[in-house]
Amino acid sequence: MTDELVFYTNPMSRGRIVRWMLEEVGQPYRTEVLEYASSMKAPAYLAVNPMGKVPAIKHGDTVVTEAAAILAYLADAFPDARLAPPSGSKLRGPYYRWLFFGAGPIETAAMVKAFGFSVPEERRGMAGFGSMEAVLDTLESAVSHSYLVGDSFTAADLYISSHLGWGMQFGTLEKRPAFERYVGRFMNRPAAVRAREIDDALMPKKAE
Repeated sequence: MTDELVFYTNPMSRGRIVRWMLEEVGQPYRTEVLEYASSMKAPAYLAVNPMGKVPAIKHGDTVVTEAAAILAYLADAFPDARLAPPSGSKLRGPYYRWLFFGAGPIETAAMVKAFGFSVPEERRGMAGFGSMEAVLDTLESAVSHSYLVGDSFTAADLYISSHLGWGMQFGTLEKRPAFERYVGRFMNRPAAVRAREIDDALMPKKAE
């Protein structure tokens, strides 16, 4: 595919996850850095994402928002990067499971904790993530292997390790040895290092 790939982001956002994915994909892309209070809410960007949030990508005429969806799209759009099991593979189901476990239970559990909310035990059945303990225990079992799916790194590993890294850093997810080992396997991948360097360079400069 030769359509231009445009990446809309802010270095202080979930766009960092997508930046890493783009660097793993290895295809040329153009970055548009948006500011929360201005360009992210401007008509030009609202035409891309009416939510006025980042990240988003535009690939030719195709617009994709939501970090997990962007990762899934890029993995399929550029299969040579081998960031997803082949279509039709028995590993495709587990791949989707863990990719969207990150977008659903992990994301929700972390936000609930960050906002200081607590789901009463008798009402956990109404919450999609159940409880923080259930989420973390399920995840701990999954990351005890080298990779979430099969014997190679996929977009699911990228997404889950990103969530765990940020969650443990900011205290929204409990630090567990299994989590730290899992995240440590991937943080020094060349694409991850490049992505951090790019985004760090875009961070607002602190006043002297």
